[in-house]
Amino acid sequence: MKIHEYQAKRLLAKFGIPVPDGVCAATPDAAAAAFDELGAPLSVVKAQIHAGGRGKGGGVKLVRSAAEARDAAAGMLGKPLVTHQTGPEGRIVQLVYVERGSDIARELYLAVAVDRVHAAPVMMASAEGGMDIEELAVERPEAILKEAIHPVKGMLPFQTRRLCKGLGFTGATAKTAAKVMMALAKAFTELDCSIAEINPLIVTADGAVIALDAKMNFDSNALFRHKDLLELRDLNEEDPKEIEASKHDLNYIALDGNIGCMVNGAGLAMATMDTIQIKGGSPANFLDVGGGANKDQVTNAFKILLSDDNVKGVLINIFGGIMKCDTIAEGVIAAAKEVELAVPLVVRLEGTNVQRGREMLEASGVALQTASSLDEAAEKIVALTSGKAGSAVEKQA
Repeated sequence: MKIHEYQAKRLLAKFGIPVPDGVCAATPDAAAAAFDELGAPLSVVKAQIHAGGRGKGGGVKLVRSAAEARDAAAGMLGKPLVTHQTGPEGRIVQLVYVERGSDIARELYLAVAVDRVHAAPVMMASAEGGMDIEELAVERPEAILKEAIHPVKGMLPFQTRRLCKGLGFTGATAKTAAKVMMALAKAFTELDCSIAEINPLIVTADGAVIALDAKMNFDSNALFRHKDLLELRDLNEEDPKEIEASKHDLNYIALDGNIGCMVNGAGLAMATMDTIQIKGGSPANFLDVGGGANKDQVTNAFKILLSDDNVKGVLINIFGGIMKCDTIAEGVIAAAKEVELAVPLVVRLEGTNVQRGREMLEASGVALQTASSLDEAAEKIVALTSGKAGSAVEKQA
């Protein structure tokens, strides 16, 4: 689960990390009032969307008066903001954050994320903070310092001292920065984050260390421990199909292809998507219905797939174990009839009750093709969605 910058800053502040004062605004007039409330000669109006690169996209504006704050907010609210992380359609800005300006002397990068190589959370820091940290990681990875965080002992003082030295901190600034690092590591662990990022972490002209921007994502599997965090969820920032899938305990992630995929098991789902790519197609989603899905879940999964206007065909690839093939067939038939299927459908079933499942599909009257292997299924759906084969009706198995 993702949250907005202003929400992340409020959480970090609870752990003792200094953040600038700020006020949220949903209207231009509220942004003007926020500027007056802050009482600073310089403030920043920031669009609140779940994406990075807002500054380059025009979503961060310096303002020196209430009138400028109003104009900046008017230019953002209700309009799409396009960044390198949103895709060409952008995200509609529904909230801005008016924040007190800071006297920046240095910009740095600080984050904690799970590192599979170390099999532990790792704190990353760089003296070159800012919007292009991804490019830095590719072009000069040696510029990013790393310290693995012990899963039991946590972040240790010698590690923060080593990072501070590598970043060029000295004196009182080094002590403050070390406290920020310890606090960020603690927040990451206690809140079950998947990433906790401060970019940039700034040093002001008087030596203060402040989190000027913040990003926090949380492990959805651990949210049952954090009911308060669930209240921070902004459904306006999520794909409606993903929201609907979560209501039915389905694992769904929208992609930009045109072949809808329904699979049981994350590994098989990834293999199915890879095979579609290899055969020249492009998957429209990741959808894992799980090992114990029932007829209703399968039906709802099918509806979610077909609600995507980009989907020009559907591939169902099920290995029946706990979930039997005839259960899948029953759900597919019910859903196809209910939504009046109008795109090609290829179904590959294997495993428990596979023969019964295939017989049900063949007797259903639904326009579909069957396949006995993943390669065959992928080839068929790619051909049907690329115009290299007849319609699903003409090719009905």
